[in-house]
Amino acid sequence: VELCYLAQRVSEFDKYSPEVWCVVGNCFSLQKEHETALKFFQRAIQVDPEFTYAYTLCGHEFVANEDLEKAICMFRNAIQCDSRHYNAWFGIGSIYTKQEKFALAEYHFRRALQINPQSSVLYCHLSLALYENKKFDEALGMLKLAAHLEPRNPQVWFQRATILMSMDKNDEALQELLDVQAHSPKEAQVYFWMGKVCKKLGRIDEALRYFTFALDLDPKDNTQIKNALERLEQADVEEESF
Repeated sequence: VELCYLAQRVSEFDKYSPEVWCVVGNCFSLQKEHETALKFFQRAIQVDPEFTYAYTLCGHEFVANEDLEKAICMFRNAIQCDSRHYNAWFGIGSIYTKQEKFALAEYHFRRALQINPQSSVLYCHLSLALYENKKFDEALGMLKLAAHLEPRNPQVWFQRATILMSMDKNDEALQELLDVQAHSPKEAQVYFWMGKVCKKLGRIDEALRYFTFALDLDPKDNTQIKNALERLEQADVEEESF
């Protein structure tokens, strides 16, 4: 509501300012009216073809509409306007992650980090791309840097546990998950993965306890947890992806 009011007010002041049209577009974007938002962001580009931010906003709207090719085009236009606009590098990297083109995603996340090395989020996304490219040690290194910047972000520790499990370092993975659980005690997926790690370690009683905790926290969407409980005494043929 406040943004809509701001949009109405600023449009009364300067209709030839790209920032004004971006404010109005953001209002509609927040309401998930992506086509309308795009019209305003494109109007901002018409007003000022060098206004980098408008291209990036268009890119995000195209992503929301699942039009990834147009989104990449907009992010590239933003980079042409300003090669140091890290949001556009990040946007392209995120699209390539969605498309499972992880080598390209890695390249674009690295470019974004060269510009903004203080972003914990960027390190996490680069770590994911590195993990998918089987660069496990380097992925762990990126998460270490992310943790230094944002030590209380549980996603960092959860991703570390993901990688450690892939490397069969299950004791270390369990410790990471215990750290996540300390910060996010009501996340069912954390207990679920703690159960899976304990099962791999042969600690069946602990696995049962963690799976039960997960089921209690997430009684509605529980098919995955119930399946794990039913197979508790069976060897895992193939681990699910994190």
